[in-house]
Amino acid sequence: MTIRVLIADDQMMVREGFSVLLGAMPGIEVAGEAVNGREAVDRVRELAPDVVLMDIRMPELNGIEATREIVATDSAAKVLVLTTFDLDEYVYQALRAGASGFLLKDASARQLADGVRVVAAGEALLAPSVTRRLITEFSKLSESPRPLAASNPHAYGELTERETEVLVLIAQGLSNAEIAARLVVAESTIKTHVSRVLVKLGLRDRTQAAVFAYEARLVTPG
Repeated sequence: MTIRVLIADDQMMVREGFSVLLGAMPGIEVAGEAVNGREAVDRVRELAPDVVLMDIRMPELNGIEATREIVATDSAAKVLVLTTFDLDEYVYQALRAGASGFLLKDASARQLADGVRVVAAGEALLAPSVTRRLITEFSKLSESPRPLAASNPHAYGELTERETEVLVLIAQGLSNAEIAARLVVAESTIKTHVSRVLVKLGLRDRTQAAVFAYEARLVTPG
């Protein structure tokens, strides 16, 4: 299946550059562009893309609020946040809002395409060490209310011991295959555990599960 991508960025050169890079990749189609967060939300409703490349700093509606609105509509679109800085507090807020991961704007064409494919497949873009560092640092530094964990502080008590173990490994950036190898079980079994974790915690995807694990202190930052 072709992955349809919406590019949301207020800089024309960035939009055009990503459009050219992704358009040259097999199995990926640029479905449209948006020049600000408000237009991104509207274009998601109109075009129903699989993935949204979302810049954080945009006029009218920033990428965090746009991500939150897209998630609230129960859209199937996955949001991949674009940022200039790898330790950007706004990226952490975007992950809390429901983004499935992030990429630096200077990512190579291969990294960009791989990132799109990863989130389109329902995985969290958490494998790169820089992403784990970002989540770790901002879960450690943030003293503000922690929306995901605070919304249901006892939810993780409903998890079985194995589900809790899977949640911790998700937060460490492991894929289903890597978790299966670590626990010596079938990958299909891990997929079942992940689905149950998301349902019990009321979370959208693996990225929110990872953030929840850090915020609930199931994983020690650092």
